[in-house]
Amino acid sequence: MREFDLVVFDWDGTLMDSTSHIVHAIQQACRDLALPVPARDAASHVIGLRLADALRRFCPEDRAEQLPALVDAFRRHYQANLDQVTLFDAARETLETIRAHGVFVAIATGSSRAGLERALGVVGIAELFDATRTVDECHSKPHPDMLLQLSDFFGVTLSRTVMIGDTSHDLLMAQNAGSHGVGISHGAHSDEHLRQCQPRAIVHSLPELSSWLQPRLG
Repeated sequence: MREFDLVVFDWDGTLMDSTSHIVHAIQQACRDLALPVPARDAASHVIGLRLADALRRFCPEDRAEQLPALVDAFRRHYQANLDQVTLFDAARETLETIRAHGVFVAIATGSSRAGLERALGVVGIAELFDATRTVDECHSKPHPDMLLQLSDFFGVTLSRTVMIGDTSHDLLMAQNAGSHGVGISHGAHSDEHLRQCQPRAIVHSLPELSSWLQPRLG
């Protein structure tokens, strides 16, 4: 029997292989403003949060007035060479396989609406999603708002919704919403970090995710 009627994906680090690109943009933005440059692990840990909330962690309290400039610098570096960022292997095939089961497929991302639309335009898979939610319409992860809105939009109960993500922010959002969570380890957070959120499963690639999901989609 089908277990899930709605499959929700995070974007960066889950479908889009953009973790290194985001980390580089954070580090370069800090250099531009002569702020301490975070190590890769620290920079990758904030991926998935609302941009200002994420960058606030790298802006010392005595220089808080520089946060808007840090956000602007990040956006400038992030948008440079964005057209060279690609989907993870088998992303399109995985999404098409899931959709073939007749379930709803959506995105819940910490990106802005403009950022998500730009990225979807670059990779050309917008038609594979029935709905998307960003921090421009919802509270930032791990608040459950994105999943609450999506489940309400489709008329699907949260107990029949599964969130796929590469960070603890995604999995904690699923917990907070009362839905299911599956971690994927090829993005920003380590296996160990994901396991602390007690997801239904941790997979290591999109084909592995597809194999895990298919028997649960009827």
